[in-house]
Amino acid sequence: MMQSPSNDRILTRDTDATVVPSGDAALLPAGTKVNVTHRLGGNFTVVCDVGMFRILGKDADALGETPEAAAGTDGGETTAFGSFGTAEHPGHVGEPDKEALWEALKQVYDPEIPVDIVNLGLIYKLETAPLGDERYGVQVAMTLTAPGCGMGPIIAEDARNRLLAVPGVNEARVEIVFEPPWTQDMISEEGKMELGLI
Repeated sequence: MMQSPSNDRILTRDTDATVVPSGDAALLPAGTKVNVTHRLGGNFTVVCDVGMFRILGKDADALGETPEAAAGTDGGETTAFGSFGTAEHPGHVGEPDKEALWEALKQVYDPEIPVDIVNLGLIYKLETAPLGDERYGVQVAMTLTAPGCGMGPIIAEDARNRLLAVPGVNEARVEIVFEPPWTQDMISEEGKMELGLI
């Protein structure tokens, strides 16, 4: 009988990470023993003797994992209020596919919760708008499970990059809002099943 691989890892090199839930940048040194708790949206949530951290998919090799292809762009601007960025899609003509936009957002996760931001009910608005010259922008209003969550800008940046990877999205703006306040009632049935709430 084949055993599933252990989630225990030893970092093979110094690795950039984000402290969960504060959102502060950290550097985990080579040799740090970690346990991978989530592999979601191409990123990793790990715990070690000093806390919980998020490691980007681009650093998967430090965990002995295979990196996922990068989504979107690395450029743009992220603040406590959201994230904005641009991308080019040569050869694409027309508006981005709305279903593809929703699917892109389903690849974004809060590192502490194993349910995507769509099924968590964090997306309040998703709209596309023409920018002229066959270019389109996407505007998203998203909330957080807790108003003071330091991971908010990081989740918004993930969402922005996923949206920018969708053909036809030339600009993506993800705004963090708190009205109406998020409640567990906003979680989809699928999300509630994943969390064991039903």
